[in-house]
Amino acid sequence: MTLATAYWCVLIAALLPYVWISLAKASGSRYDNRNPRAWLAAQSGNDRVQRANAAHLNAFEAFAPFAAGVVMAQLAGVAPATIALLAVAFVALRVLHGVLFLAGAASARSLVWFAGYLCVLALLVLAALRIA
Repeated sequence: MTLATAYWCVLIAALLPYVWISLAKASGSRYDNRNPRAWLAAQSGNDRVQRANAAHLNAFEAFAPFAAGVVMAQLAGVAPATIALLAVAFVALRVLHGVLFLAGAASARSLVWFAGYLCVLALLVLAALRIA
């Protein structure tokens, strides 16, 4: 795996929030783009819409530290294969995280979230250690 693989993973991670919100919009009553927040609030009884929206928000929260970790590791000179491996693992875990969010599997989802977070922490720590 190369550094390009990690960069493709950053792109995929950037697009994941839009996958989950598209599923939210497709799962509810007719989507109204004139006032999306009011539409979402009106879907309060639709668990699938709420879970897909939560996955959407969580994907945005996870993106910035991941992207920073990839860039920091690359700038610090961490081995490209290591960066790529952690990036691929992160993206795979984030996809699984969204699927588990939609399925309502809270415990499994939390474990997968934690594993993805460990990938980000590894990127950041490896970068710091390489610079130190």
